[in-house]
Amino acid sequence: MSSNGVDNPEKWRRGTAIEMIVSGAIGLVASFVLSIEAWKLAKNPHAIFTCDVNSVLSCSTVALTWQARVLGFPNAFLGIMFEAVVLTISVATLAGVRFPRWFMLCVEGVYCIALLFAWWLFLQSYFVIGALCPWCLLITITTTLVWAGLTRINIHDGSIRVRDGVREFVNYNTDWWVTGLVILVILAMVAIELIPALI
Repeated sequence: MSSNGVDNPEKWRRGTAIEMIVSGAIGLVASFVLSIEAWKLAKNPHAIFTCDVNSVLSCSTVALTWQARVLGFPNAFLGIMFEAVVLTISVATLAGVRFPRWFMLCVEGVYCIALLFAWWLFLQSYFVIGALCPWCLLITITTTLVWAGLTRINIHDGSIRVRDGVREFVNYNTDWWVTGLVILVILAMVAIELIPALI
């Protein structure tokens, strides 16, 4: 095993890049769908979305709130921008491109904002709005996965400087257990809210 705890660093990097590409692509599709639905809603405030399942899972209920337009336009447009950027970086990483440290730190900072925004929207939907958007939930999960992949690459490459113990934690893929636990908590919260509506 190499000194950094990874048997095959390039294979490790490719695997992480592929995970980011898949997650980013799913998030991009979800953002496009939400953007289309937003245009429909702009034309008809009473429009029913394809993801309006019941009183708990309802995209239109969420889309009609101010939280869905924090900057004055549908949040889905932000999703398209963020996912397009991260997809470009992920494909380049898969191709073996190494970006400068300053660039990767800027991307990390921007995507930290995207992650916090996605989680804030989820918590707003869950506790304040009282309805969940399936596509938004998908974006929350994919954003979490992309952020985890981006952060582990930045730690592995030294763009984010951490102690040796944290680096080993990442190099041995242990960080994915933490990511999985976060996603499991999100899914459990959704199940707690959804099951009573289905009974």
